[in-house]
Amino acid sequence: MKDFSLLEKKLNLTFNNQDLLIQAFVHRSYLNEHPDFHLGHNERLEFLGDAVLELVVTEYLYENYPDKTEGELTNWRAALVNSHQLAQVAKELGLEEFLLLSKGEEKDNSKARLYILANNFEALIGAIYLDLGYDASKKFIKKHLIKELPRIIEKGLYKDPKSRLQEESQERLGITPTYKVLEEWGPDHAKHFIVGVFLNDQLIAKGQGSSKQEAEIEAAKKALNIKKW
Repeated sequence: MKDFSLLEKKLNLTFNNQDLLIQAFVHRSYLNEHPDFHLGHNERLEFLGDAVLELVVTEYLYENYPDKTEGELTNWRAALVNSHQLAQVAKELGLEEFLLLSKGEEKDNSKARLYILANNFEALIGAIYLDLGYDASKKFIKKHLIKELPRIIEKGLYKDPKSRLQEESQERLGITPTYKVLEEWGPDHAKHFIVGVFLNDQLIAKGQGSSKQEAEIEAAKKALNIKKW
């Protein structure tokens, strides 16, 4: 069993009920291999933590940006609490090494791990809320997540990738990106697309997805990385 007191020290938290902390790290797959484990999986804690996280971030934005519209605040909040951002913070905090996963999930380092980490971060917030109260969870979220907000605003990360690519390419090159389906396959109910994004006639990046829009967004993301915009 992992030593969760090390995590408490790392996070500067002391739980009254350490089982709540441990449960935040129990993935459903772990219980398939350890059916006699004394705790359940973390999905209910994640459900609670998601609501606490949304309230804390919303409250912070409302209080600190009185001149911003609801639409702007909604976009900022979405960028701050999306799975990619939460998983990144979870990694920085070293939460990954404490996850309780099945052997198969431990080996899988694909996109699924990103969602597991994001859910784990929300479950941890739920556990902090239940054990230490709202103020403690608010302090934790401000310290580890809300600190990312200035970077998100400054770099325009709250805008969708297609909008960001269009703004950058028009400003830097005077060119509007175009998108073209390069490949598509599969039956109507399970289509798959590969889309290329072009600047003039030059192919910059390709994206894959189960819809044209999803593939275009993926291509725009890759193009922004390739161009270092």
